[in-house]
Amino acid sequence: MAERHFVPSLSARDREILRDIVHTYIVTGEPVSSRTISKSERLGLSAATVRNVMADLEELGFLAQPHTSAGRVPTPAGYHLFIESLMQSRAVPARERRYIDETLRSTLDDPERLVAMAGHLLSELSSLAGIVVAPAISDTVLKEVQFMPLSERRVVCVVVSADGFADSKVIELDEPVAREELQRIGNYLTANFAGMTLRQVRDRLLQQLAEERAQVDRLLQLTLTLATRGLRIGSQPAVVVDGAAALLASPELSSIDRVRRLVDTFEDRVRLVEILSRCAEGRGIRVFIGEDTDLTSELDFSLVGTSYAAGDRVLGSLGVFGPSRMEYARIIPLVHYLGETLGEALAGLGRGEETA
Repeated sequence: MAERHFVPSLSARDREILRDIVHTYIVTGEPVSSRTISKSERLGLSAATVRNVMADLEELGFLAQPHTSAGRVPTPAGYHLFIESLMQSRAVPARERRYIDETLRSTLDDPERLVAMAGHLLSELSSLAGIVVAPAISDTVLKEVQFMPLSERRVVCVVVSADGFADSKVIELDEPVAREELQRIGNYLTANFAGMTLRQVRDRLLQQLAEERAQVDRLLQLTLTLATRGLRIGSQPAVVVDGAAALLASPELSSIDRVRRLVDTFEDRVRLVEILSRCAEGRGIRVFIGEDTDLTSELDFSLVGTSYAAGDRVLGSLGVFGPSRMEYARIIPLVHYLGETLGEALAGLGRGEETA
């Protein structure tokens, strides 16, 4: 789960009242009054007692009061405490697990479609926005390199990763190169560098080029030149955003200004990658709420994210983005399950496993 936050000591009664306030606000979207909480037979407390506790929780930073006459709403600190120690997390229902498994299995022939489908599933099952950061091709492990002529002095370099992701780059040549030579160069790079990341391949080739420039033969010189130019691809991860329109029905986006800010948020792909990449730093769930990040603070939204990996190798990250008043008990297990399932599917694709 997210990194734990410092929590002042609270009594069992205070924690129960905070739990009920957060839960009620998530369900209703309206500031919660002391009278509403006092109606709980489980607590058996008067409105005056609840009101005093709410005032204490507000002073500690767990609650806020939008207006003097209104009830209280959770703050990011209140949400974090709720997530970390108060809520009862629910397992992903068996029906949803089967749906996720079957849907991803149907797209196992194409890793890029697999990533896109994971984003769609996150949005569909959460009714919020699903975001998936695909691995940058330069950070993936090389499987194959091919060079194909487009014209006399223009060649397309196609790189395929071990996970099945592909990228291409058109490069300009200083002199014409025969198709047979291009094929030999591609075969040489594949045979000698498969299993390395593209960054490792380029670093080794650049070093080799610097050390042996004066003494290599023409074909090896051409190989080094083509490889160092052609492997300058895919340095930025791709970002899949699905379900942004689903957020427009949220009361939190009732103003045109906030809708405009949402659009700007999804257009800023660099920042999306930056925030989601923080989820790839570990294997657990990360929850960013409000002021935790620039991305979530502008709209007072939350991001529930995690990494996905093939074996021990982290490939990317994914998450659900929406109002802070999201149903964390359901969303967190969903994000966790999608992360694990997507990673397993990509690992199987990399091993060449056949779909069932």
